[in-house]
Amino acid sequence: MIQSKQTVLITGGGSGIGLALAQKFLENNNTVIITGRNFSKLEKVKKENPKIHIYQSDVTNDAEVRMLAEDIQQKFDGLDVLINNAGIMNLVDTGTESNDLQKQMEEIEINYNSPIRVLHYFLPLLKKSNNAVLVNVSSGLAYVPFAQAPVYSGTKSALHFWTLGIRPQLKPHGIKVIELLPPVVDTPLAHGADIAEDDNLKPMPPKKLADVFWKDYITGKEEITPGISKALKVMGRLAPKFIFKQLNKQAIPNK
Repeated sequence: MIQSKQTVLITGGGSGIGLALAQKFLENNNTVIITGRNFSKLEKVKKENPKIHIYQSDVTNDAEVRMLAEDIQQKFDGLDVLINNAGIMNLVDTGTESNDLQKQMEEIEINYNSPIRVLHYFLPLLKKSNNAVLVNVSSGLAYVPFAQAPVYSGTKSALHFWTLGIRPQLKPHGIKVIELLPPVVDTPLAHGADIAEDDNLKPMPPKKLADVFWKDYITGKEEITPGISKALKVMGRLAPKFIFKQLNKQAIPNK
């Protein structure tokens, strides 16, 4: 796997996993572009990492993603690595009628529909690259669902199986498909969902995640399972009921 002098795009790169991956690619002499909806957050990243290129872009908006692809083709003359990282997580009690349905639909749109959308518009750019790579960031919860976040778990499982399905389809076009399945990471997403302090989920620092990712990425590993994700993968196959009960001792979120 080529480690440097590649043009890399990371969605949701303004914080957390996306930012840690952006910094790792930057350290290895790559051209790094990050996107996000919050422009002030992107500007802060740019100030602290002057070599990073920033774009305010919403992955749920067809027109914005299409324009982003056109602009990157024009300004950077193509793309080598596309990382679908943007995502949100909400804790949901499905047994409560007062749930915000729109928030649940938005979670599906960002976590699952948007990677499909982004690949669709960036596919022509990847096909032109001699070293094209697609990285989908799903979750260890794709193997074993976390009951407090049922929509999130469902979207990540769907993303996992979509990734498996498109891998042999993109291979004839010279596009390598990699899936990163993080454990719970100490990020704004985890804090926002109120799970970063859950010892049972063992949050991992973003920098450590990026280091683990990079070690496997440069060897061309197709499925990267840092931390507890590796155990979830194994136990999800060998003892699915046991690991589900262990992970979900508390199934309903605190109010």
